[in-house]
Parts: sequence; structure tokens; C-alpha cells
Amino acid sequence: MTTRSIGDDAVKAKTGCDWSEWFAYLDRKKCRTMTHGEIVAVVAKAGAGPWWQQMVTVEYERAHGLREKHETPQGFVAGVSRTVKAPLADLWKAWATPAARKRWLGEAGFHVRKAAEQKSLRVTWLDGSTNVEILFYDKGPGKSLVTISHSRLTSAKDVAKKKAYWKAALAALASRLEG
Repeated sequence: MTTRSIGDDAVKAKTGCDWSEWFAYLDRKKCRTMTHGEIVAVVAKAGAGPWWQQMVTVEYERAHGLREKHETPQGFVAGVSRTVKAPLADLWKAWATPAARKRWLGEAGFHVRKAAEQKSLRVTWLDGSTNVEILFYDKGPGKSLVTISHSRLTSAKDVAKKKAYWKAALAALASRLEG
């Protein structure tokens, strides 16, 4: 039996169906041959809210071998986060310029497409084909959180590599800021 990211009781409470009922319904609608967007439309027509439309569709795709873990229609996504014992302003400064990033990230370069101070960075990675979204959160006095979502990766193997890379990078960053 496959482990679902959300249990039967929770999905039934929010959508009126448990996983086996959803999967049987989607099979009757011939969703195994549909695109992600087409399956979402079927789930929406059945009355599920927007967040549940995505959740039910992704679980269905995973259960039927149509999607792997960490896979999206645009490729695979590696996500990591780290809480740092440093004010949000200090965390932001460590990311804000190439010179600041080089101190803890090394030579890795990327193109910042969009920046919202102390909130987010939208980045094209140095390979020119993958994207990184970096989000910043204030977690109270002297504590902040950074989340990284590296997208458009080509395989689950790439996800593992990028997760390891970003975990090590965030450990170096935390060490620098907390040291």
C-alpha cells in the first residue's frame, strides 16, 4: 500500500471522498490518459476546492505512475529550508549582492530576475535552464527562515543532488550568520 501525503480521514472530511473513492471516480473518467490540467478540471467539476484539486490530482498521478515524487508538469523540484538564528535583515544582506553570496556560497553565480527586499529572490541558476525561488520569513526576535525551491530539474537524481547542495549551502550560511 502506498503512503499518501494526507490521510483518508482528512481528504474525506474536506472533499467528501477518501482516496479509494477519488481514484475509482477518476479511473471511471479515464484520467490515466489525461494531462495534469485535464485531471484538475475533472476534480474541480466534482466539487473540490482549488487546493484539493491539485492535491487529489497529484496523488492520483503518483499512485498510477504518471508522476514521481518531486515532479511537476515543468520538471522536478528540490525544496529545502533552514531556520537561522539571525534577524531577517542580516539573512537578506547575505543574499542581496553577488559579493555577499560569494562569502558563503562560493563561486556559484546566478542571475537575479526579480527581488523583493527581505521577502524573495527569483533566480535563473547558472546552468541557464533551471530556476530558484528563495523566500525569506521573519520568525521573531533574532530568528528568520529561508526556503529554497529549485525547479525545472530533469530527474529525481537531480533533486537529490540539489537538495544536498542547498542543505550544505544553508549550513554554511547559518554558520556564518550564527557564528
